[in-house]
Amino acid sequence: MLKQLLLMSAVCVMASSCTDTKQHSNPLLTEPTAPYGIMAYDQITIDDYREAIQEGMRQQKANIEAIVNNPEKPNFSNTIDAFDKSSEVLDRAFLTFGNMSGSNSNDSIRALETEAYAQLSKHNDDIYLNRALFDRVKVIYDQHCGNQGMEAEPLTHEQMSALRHIYRNFTKAGAALNDQEQEQLRALNLEISDLQVQFGQNLLHETNNTYVTVDSREELAGLPEANIEAAAQMAREQGQEGKYMFNMQRPSCNPVLQYCSNRELRRKVYEAYYNRGNRGNEWDNKAICGRLVRLRLQRAQLLGYKNCAEQILKDRMAQSTDKVYDLLSAVWKPAVAKAQEELADIRQEMQKDGIKGEPEGWDYMYYSSRAKAARYAMDEAQIAEYFEINNVLEGIFYVANKLYGLTFKEITGTVPTYEPSARVWEVSDKTGEVLAIFYGDYYPRDGKGAGAWMSDMRDQSYRMVDGKEVRVIPVIQNVCNMTKPQGDGPALQNLDNVTTMFHEFGHAMHYMMHNVHYNAVYNTETDFVELPSQVNEHWATEPEVLAVYAKHYKTGEVIPAELVQKMVESGQYGQGFATVEYLAASIVDMDLHCLESVPDSIDVMAFEEQTLAKWGIPRQILPRYRVTNFSHCMGGGYTAGYYCYMWSEVLDCDAFEAFKESGDIFNPELAERFRKSCLEPGSIDDGLTMYRNFRGQDPNPDALLRKRGLK
Repeated sequence: MLKQLLLMSAVCVMASSCTDTKQHSNPLLTEPTAPYGIMAYDQITIDDYREAIQEGMRQQKANIEAIVNNPEKPNFSNTIDAFDKSSEVLDRAFLTFGNMSGSNSNDSIRALETEAYAQLSKHNDDIYLNRALFDRVKVIYDQHCGNQGMEAEPLTHEQMSALRHIYRNFTKAGAALNDQEQEQLRALNLEISDLQVQFGQNLLHETNNTYVTVDSREELAGLPEANIEAAAQMAREQGQEGKYMFNMQRPSCNPVLQYCSNRELRRKVYEAYYNRGNRGNEWDNKAICGRLVRLRLQRAQLLGYKNCAEQILKDRMAQSTDKVYDLLSAVWKPAVAKAQEELADIRQEMQKDGIKGEPEGWDYMYYSSRAKAARYAMDEAQIAEYFEINNVLEGIFYVANKLYGLTFKEITGTVPTYEPSARVWEVSDKTGEVLAIFYGDYYPRDGKGAGAWMSDMRDQSYRMVDGKEVRVIPVIQNVCNMTKPQGDGPALQNLDNVTTMFHEFGHAMHYMMHNVHYNAVYNTETDFVELPSQVNEHWATEPEVLAVYAKHYKTGEVIPAELVQKMVESGQYGQGFATVEYLAASIVDMDLHCLESVPDSIDVMAFEEQTLAKWGIPRQILPRYRVTNFSHCMGGGYTAGYYCYMWSEVLDCDAFEAFKESGDIFNPELAERFRKSCLEPGSIDDGLTMYRNFRGQDPNPDALLRKRGLK
């Protein structure tokens, strides 16, 4: 069984060449010799991935045949546990293959990816549509969960949960369909897989290879010097010496939208960014997205659901589309009202520049930043001088230590890594035992996907060694696109980047602290998984934490109290825009996947426009991601699930209020209870049960509205 990656839909992979093929052994198929059992990532070749994937499939197929042909009566050990452990080699191959994907891409890698994911789709169908295997699983499920009153072997709580998850996965995958329906399902799964891969490859190309070029420095008025130098360097790398270039990675294009007074340049960058995948070229994603929506609906209806969203939400905390829309609707009205207030401020700022008429989308960030600076007398570039990236990491590690007793020892250079600029830490628990290995990959580069994410390069598990059960420590990766240093200068981050780093490390701690015995209970519900990441953001701007890491990159001076106060006071400014653009994307995602019929001629961009008009979104605010560059939705990781960030935000705001109410943001009792209830158990319990175990009550959504300044 290949565990699905929740945080990033993997699409490409790094490859290394080997000069002496006679002595080369495949790192994916041999026992690692590096410390902590870390794989030799720097030695893996394209052929190694291909070989390991094929061998992993062969081994799992043999393991499945052994389960099916076992003459003993089905029981947990010979069927459920055996199935859970059947894909060790394949899991290792695809975890490594997938987790390198967004970091280093090329044509050979994309070709292998297209080949490999098609094979995986067929392989998974062969397993989950295997009637003989499902029959054995069903016997055990009926014994423990049915109403037949059968005598059953005693199982632990975790084993019962693993059994339920595995049985549910078979039924969701179509195990109960007849032969003809299963063949239809196989064809749908294969085409959906192929299209999701193609979507991701197109988006990667559009993000990294769409440029806006500027001929003179004078056109960059207002842009910070570090960003000007970065644009000049990008132009040099593209053979445009003396010019300035911006691609569609956020660290490249966002500063233009926020700081540059050149309105025409802002328009060009804005339109290039939001129209990725929607430019009528060979990387256009419109037809792919329309086809994906149709195929997902066909698959859901074949499995007995009204629409795709109903199928997906059945096993989420939300459970129904009504509950999702209730949440989005509750926040929508106050968010739009706040956005209209912000637009009024923007109009005033534009009038100061003699610009008449309504603001456009490319005016929002620039004039909102000016309005915020005027209202709070705050210079964001000045604040960034206190957020040098290494100091930010120090603050992240400080919070992890104060809450959970974790300590960090850098081991970069002593263990293999997949990318020279990545750093590596040994993470020890409060007991002194090594808990995990953490890789940090923070700077943008060619071939690296946009955004930021966490993935596990090796899952936490248990293994028998000399008759004893030993915890296998996870290997965790944070991949981001932070502002990188120019020359010998510092890597100064804006507050949004700082928050992103805390967010992704929250994910990392979640998976570092996993303590489960079965793959089936490893991943949580998608609308729970953002709780650990988003709650960790709250500590980033607490004065006690800022005093530790927010130090001026030149003088070492701790950020002054008056600047901290301005940050606190201004923290809710701009939340109208931020909330509306998020809600808009969530609504489009849900509306597309709630359709119960999809015409062949569907125009996804026209559908998006109609949806936004129906909800009354201000025209100056586009969804955070438009359909053709909406990897969460179209890439497959968060299909009918982008709402999850806000669902989890209800949880994280309420959870942090528990710490604030206690009078100690590092309350050790609460931290330990959060760890035991929400971080360690995977999905042994459902998300709401885990949250209640921590908080003692259901979450209060008012905390979210207060945090965003909407109540």
